[in-house]
Amino acid sequence: MNIYASGPVASILDAVYQFVSALGGALHPIAGAAAAALAVVVFTLLVRTVLIPVGVSQALAEFSRNRLAPQLAELQRVHGRDKKKLQEQTMALYAREKTSPLSGCLPLLVQAPVLSLVYALFLYPSIDGHANALLTQQLFGVPLGTSFVHMLGAGQALWPSIALFVVLLSVIAVITAVSRKVLAVHPVVNADGAAPGSPGNRVTRILSYLPFVTVVFAAFVPLAAGLYLVTTTTWTLIERVGLRRLLRTAG
Repeated sequence: MNIYASGPVASILDAVYQFVSALGGALHPIAGAAAAALAVVVFTLLVRTVLIPVGVSQALAEFSRNRLAPQLAELQRVHGRDKKKLQEQTMALYAREKTSPLSGCLPLLVQAPVLSLVYALFLYPSIDGHANALLTQQLFGVPLGTSFVHMLGAGQALWPSIALFVVLLSVIAVITAVSRKVLAVHPVVNADGAAPGSPGNRVTRILSYLPFVTVVFAAFVPLAAGLYLVTTTTWTLIERVGLRRLLRTAG
């Protein structure tokens, strides 16, 4: 079942289509044939601008967890042998401080439907009953509705088409690696009271590599969605670094 073909989702997708199309038309005198691609980038920047308050909330949650690290370490020292008591006291501490070990997940949840709309926008030949003209738009000769994997499978991996995808995927990989290093958080204990070197924290370190899945994902999604990914990951890095500095200065 195609959830984008009917109902309110189709109407929302059509509204996004009309907006991006109008944006591309406005940018055409500046960007020419790359206007639709630039429209995706500008659309992404607009979405992230609207989500700035959510980003601030995420940064505050991270700041709170770092601030509570000494108290969490003390709880680990006192209740380390009683896992149930340790977990109860840990969650009570988060409750008193009005924060949560899961705080900051909202931006990911909010962006997921946006990315799915961009994906659908350059995937389906028709949107809400009319032809999808955006599929004919290109960037350096590569259709915005084509993915890297599809291009390889169709035997279309010709220069400079393959170079465009290689550059796009490389940029996402570099940004992800820098983000993992710069924005890394080394908890004293986990939400369940796990100490450094424990299986819980080892899992946390393993999960820190999870963002690299974005690179694999970008190889399968349309080029337009890849442009969204590279723009939003770059924004996230700049935003988080800037907010960290502001919070440290204010603190």
